[in-house]
Amino acid sequence: MKKAAATRLNILQKAFELIYVKGYRTTSIDDIIATTQVTKGAFYYHFKNKDEMGLAIIHEIMKPSLTDSLIVPFQKEPNPLRAIYQSMHHLLLGDKFLKPEYGCPASNFTQEMSPWHTDFNKALDELVDQWKKTLIKAINDGKKNGYVRKDVNAVQVSLFVMSGYWGIRNLGKLEDSRPVYLAYLKELKNYLDTLQ
Repeated sequence: MKKAAATRLNILQKAFELIYVKGYRTTSIDDIIATTQVTKGAFYYHFKNKDEMGLAIIHEIMKPSLTDSLIVPFQKEPNPLRAIYQSMHHLLLGDKFLKPEYGCPASNFTQEMSPWHTDFNKALDELVDQWKKTLIKAINDGKKNGYVRKDVNAVQVSLFVMSGYWGIRNLGKLEDSRPVYLAYLKELKNYLDTLQ
């Protein structure tokens, strides 16, 4: 990787980590520069402003990470109900970067920025839409392949799973506690069992 590309990626990764902990609006460019130890000139060489960097974080850091966690499991596991549970378990208990006290990075960005910034809203909506379409397709394929009951509504299940994940992430953030994740996962498993 060339030095300029490595510097840009370093800025994005460190800024993402900082924003995950502090929030987007309360994280200044000076905070990012201090954390990344690049000059102000280097920051502005790569990004016109903070919002351009924020959009790059969504597209270049969050999207690949969420694809690995929310899309790839459905490409590897033919049973969508098992894939749903495994991906939720990994996101809540297995991912070492995601912490209960800070919630879900995508959800945080959505709550903080979507109402105020149409470009952020569009980029975040693309992430959510990709996840929703993946879930719907996997459940419909599961119905065809005998993993899911024929009468199950794939759209409703997808929205329920997605809203459950965001809800438990926010509750975990509020309580700064992993035990709520365990209770959620147990009930999620019970729910998914009813769809077989």
